[in-house]
Amino acid sequence: MAFTTKIQPLYSVLTFLLLLHILIRLPSKSTANTGLTANLMPRDCPSSPFYNPSKTHFNRLHDAFERSFKRIHHFKSILSTAESKIQTQILPGGGEFIMNISIGTPPFEVLGIADTGSDLSWTQCLPCTECFKQNIPLFDPRKSSTYKKLTCRSSSCQALDRPPQCVGEQNICVYTYSYGDGSHTTGDLSSETFTLGIENKVPLRNIVFGCGHVNAGTFDASQSGLIGLGGGRLSFVSQLDESVGKKFSYCLVPSTSSTASNNVSGKISFGDDALVSGSGAVTTPLVTRDPSTFYYLTLEAISVGNKRIPYKGSTTLVPANEIIIDSGTTLTFLPIEFYDDVEKAVVKAVNETLAKDPNNVFGLCYNASSGDSLRLPVLTAHFNGGDVKLQPLNTFVQVDEGLICFSMVGTPDAAIYGNLAQMNFLVGYDLGARTVSFSPTDCTQQ
Repeated sequence: MAFTTKIQPLYSVLTFLLLLHILIRLPSKSTANTGLTANLMPRDCPSSPFYNPSKTHFNRLHDAFERSFKRIHHFKSILSTAESKIQTQILPGGGEFIMNISIGTPPFEVLGIADTGSDLSWTQCLPCTECFKQNIPLFDPRKSSTYKKLTCRSSSCQALDRPPQCVGEQNICVYTYSYGDGSHTTGDLSSETFTLGIENKVPLRNIVFGCGHVNAGTFDASQSGLIGLGGGRLSFVSQLDESVGKKFSYCLVPSTSSTASNNVSGKISFGDDALVSGSGAVTTPLVTRDPSTFYYLTLEAISVGNKRIPYKGSTTLVPANEIIIDSGTTLTFLPIEFYDDVEKAVVKAVNETLAKDPNNVFGLCYNASSGDSLRLPVLTAHFNGGDVKLQPLNTFVQVDEGLICFSMVGTPDAAIYGNLAQMNFLVGYDLGARTVSFSPTDCTQQ
């Protein structure tokens, strides 16, 4: 049995802030076909309980841009501190998915940032010594009959990259994660039943997660923690290995105000339904790096129209010719030297008068008042193993009335392939085969 689910787009480039309503425990691998379904509702759509009607489409865009730059600082704090090996790689407020799940027995609803750049899932728990404000009640593990604290002798505790504290006679495993902006979470490493599904409630038993009792920083009140979809051993995806074969895929609709207001949908799939195939599909190997959470790809060049620009330059945190694909970052960040060459080629291809971004976020902008007369080029990302053609919706964004900007940015820090570049592609991750696949898809028709 296989499953597929819908993703409704965000009201803005925050397309990836989503509420996960279904995750279904699958049959065993002996079953001919297994799959996992996720039904996702965007945080900023009008039907969301967290929708803020006072914000415009462009307000939400600029919020996403700001988070992209915070995300760079997050990667810097993780990758530049190899000796600390902080496992939870997500900057509070930087995630682009919000998942709605239930944990405990009886089931208790929690919200968490879901991100391909994070491993261990955690949520705020009672009793709370210090907690950030959240809009929904906190999980109380004392009211759950299936909650269990893990000891320092457990294999899960030993899988933590950062050494835990071992507390009390029972030797309870206590984790502590810190973030580049000073935010932090501390709590008991635990296991619990995650109840998932809408019509058919299905339990996922013995899922390892963090029950946070001390949490503070720049977390948002619309969330209560995070769900990790990274490549590490303790990630949610890795724990579902027997059910889904460590495969998942998503299809993200273009982030325009019209698609959001019309509730146009895409999808996210797990297991057999995550297969990405067809004549237009390309597959590129994942590069194994430490920490294993992040998904590294080899980027050989970018073409602007027919002009191929070989990758050159490097960032301080990511090896040359490699780029992290990240669902939690809106923009695409390139090494400065490489970005400068790409920008020059774009300027030549567009051949229009440049405009200034009043917010000083983007270096390359154009007045959009000319409408259809503004001809934007197709870019091609040349990955090891295949080429991904990027339409203007992947590389340009309307940041204000009458202003369109190039959505790639130069950086000295971490090279990141952001979520704007992934829109209207079925993007599939196969952690067993160590590959990522792309297939051009009209995600509004999924």
